[in-house]
Amino acid sequence: MVSVARSSARRFTALLGTVALTLTAAGCGGGTGAGGATGKVTSITALDYYTDTTEHAQWGERLTACGKAAGVTVEHSSVPGASLVPKVLQQASSRTLPDLLMLDNPDVQQIAQTGALTPLDRYGIDSGGFTKGIVSAGTYQGKVYGLAPTVSTIALFYNKDMLSKAGVAVPRTWDELKAAAARLSRPGRYGMAVDANATFEGTWQFLPFLWSNGGDEKRLDTPQAAQALQLWVDLVKSGSMSKSVLNWTQADVHDQFVAGKAAMMLNGPWRISELNKAKDLHWGVAPIPVREKGQTLVTPLGGEVWTVPQTASRARQQKAAQVLACLNDSTHMLALAKQNFTVPSRSAVADRYAEQVPSMAAFVDSVEKARARTGELGVKWPKAATGIYTAIQAALTGEQTPKEALRHAQQIATGS
Repeated sequence: MVSVARSSARRFTALLGTVALTLTAAGCGGGTGAGGATGKVTSITALDYYTDTTEHAQWGERLTACGKAAGVTVEHSSVPGASLVPKVLQQASSRTLPDLLMLDNPDVQQIAQTGALTPLDRYGIDSGGFTKGIVSAGTYQGKVYGLAPTVSTIALFYNKDMLSKAGVAVPRTWDELKAAAARLSRPGRYGMAVDANATFEGTWQFLPFLWSNGGDEKRLDTPQAAQALQLWVDLVKSGSMSKSVLNWTQADVHDQFVAGKAAMMLNGPWRISELNKAKDLHWGVAPIPVREKGQTLVTPLGGEVWTVPQTASRARQQKAAQVLACLNDSTHMLALAKQNFTVPSRSAVADRYAEQVPSMAAFVDSVEKARARTGELGVKWPKAATGIYTAIQAALTGEQTPKEALRHAQQIATGS
């Protein structure tokens, strides 16, 4: 599922100095646990934010299987997503980090910056066959600290029956998107639905339009960025998209689509299992339109990476690394992807998967060029993300023009 910021930049910065100082003074973090700092390791601990009963059980099965292969029992625990980063920072400070840690990919650089994680090349873990964006998501200062067994991104879902009845082809460009959305709109139904709310989720949905048009988070007040934001403004002004998108979450967008109140929507593959349950709903999925033919679609990369924290026991770290490598092997990747409607992180596995699960083909294609949100700005990404969703809100409400809103967004991103 798409990841959003789970702790404020201010809170993280306040804790960062304490954590870094503690780790520097201690040399390493973590308790000894089963097996201690020496001797045979019989169990390791793993922490994630899969608190949903089904997801927790599914990941528990994977961890158990990979633990068995590594010769250890994995003690698996989960905390709510909003609590994970604060908990990890606290554990780093008190030297009680788990042996295996799952992180939302935008959080990896922040945690690695504290010295709480170990680079995976220490354990000989191979990142070959992963796309550049996926490796980037787990990298900090040139070192790979985490790998994701599967990833996700977003695409354009459409109601096949509505498009067919209206004589509308699946849009491939922005002009086609505006024309299609206009023809599909009628009382009680909008042609297009997005999540434009004032959170990192709203930023996430806007990124394909920004990036594919040559916009960049390093400089938000550019003509390319303004063109992307103007598209969303035009869709709302024309009545092709509801003003309520300013408050909708991706779950709300999904509900509008399933209820027949939106003919097209932006969303992720994690919605497919629910879409498949909707009777008489015939849907398709396609790449997000680009401004003009020939442009390369660039979407944001979602998903979680597994890391090996800095602990007092090298033996436990080695076992955790074996489990991490197991989770990232082709067999587990494919099984996890089919289970969760995500994309295997190794390109060769993803290609096989797209053939086996056609509804995921658009996502597999998009992942090949997908970018990590922290790829350009690293730990400064949250400020840029805040600037972007603030600009979206200002432009869609008519408070500012896209150009004015993005000028303000750049000020937020740079702190000036």
